Amino acid sequence: MASITLSHIDKQYPNGYVASRDLSLEIADGELLVLVGPSGSGKSTVLRMIAGLEKPTGGTITIGERDVTRLPPQDRDIAMVFQSYALYPHMTVRENMAFGLRLRKQPADLVARRVTEVADALGLAPMLDRKPSQLSGGQRQRVALGRAIVREPKAFLFDEPLSNLDAQLRVETRAELARLHRRLGATMVYVTHDQVEAMTLGTRVAVLRDGVLQQVAPPMELYRRPSNQFVASFIGSPSMNFVRGAISRDGGRPRFTAPGGLSFAITADLPATDGPVILGVRPHDIGLGPADNGGPRGVVSLVEPLGSEQIVYVTVPGGADFVAAVGAEATPRVDDPVSLTIPGPAIHLFEAESGRRIGA
Repeated sequence: MASITLSHIDKQYPNGYVASRDLSLEIADGELLVLVGPSGSGKSTVLRMIAGLEKPTGGTITIGERDVTRLPPQDRDIAMVFQSYALYPHMTVRENMAFGLRLRKQPADLVARRVTEVADALGLAPMLDRKPSQLSGGQRQRVALGRAIVREPKAFLFDEPLSNLDAQLRVETRAELARLHRRLGATMVYVTHDQVEAMTLGTRVAVLRDGVLQQVAPPMELYRRPSNQFVASFIGSPSMNFVRGAISRDGGRPRFTAPGGLSFAITADLPATDGPVILGVRPHDIGLGPADNGGPRGVVSLVEPLGSEQIVYVTVPGGADFVAAVGAEATPRVDDPVSLTIPGPAIHLFEAESGRRIGA
């Protein structure tokens, strides 16, 4: 296995579209790094540049100690798993998995041994003589994984490999991938637009937007300390609540005030920053209580029961909605007046213009 280093990577297409801007990223040997972002953020393009399927217009790509920026894909010793499986329909599972090794003219006994070992690990042994048309979507994806694993490449690249699977199968295959990474200790780069996949799979997660790297960090650091408003909104479900307002000092104690009359004191220590801000708070950090509890007041406008929890929309003065995630035992009803309980440490503040995080 090997590390992967991207240094100041730019990618601009002839039509002027920019898919990557000055992107620098180091992926450690044995790490599973997830590239996540909305459609058009450049994540698949970055993966294809690592694979050699796209050429950067600037910067360098290193795999191990080797500069591969201008090398063709076959000389990079990487394996790529696509969203569409890309299996040969006329070949059996065994033949699909062995194809890459046979292209390299590996000895037949080595090919047979490697295919058998990987098939056992992925639960594919009973299916080795079937054709892809006789397999389910999850089984086909496991065959595509197995075909990559038998080659023992320096790195594995995954381009949204679970997008074609149903919800239950995605959860199961995601767990298989996580176990596979721990067993192989392999360097993996995984692209997805699904932030749940990103948070549950990645050793670290790199968030992209419009070809620009926004933040790279372990999953829970992204969740707890997002570097800007975009990362805060993209990571976490339901999404973080945001309200535009201003911080003022009342005898040294910070107070947040928003247009429409929403106003409350903040108990947490804040940097000495007054003026316009964007306040953010995650739904799971908001508690609901009786309207006379003393916190910011609002009216329940919608309740979404999800079994283990309920998503409650509370309309506050000025017309903004706060979304709170509360336990199944709570009994909020539409049109009930409530107060919001927001612990000081749960508050995130962002610059009103740039969206950058304020302070620690």
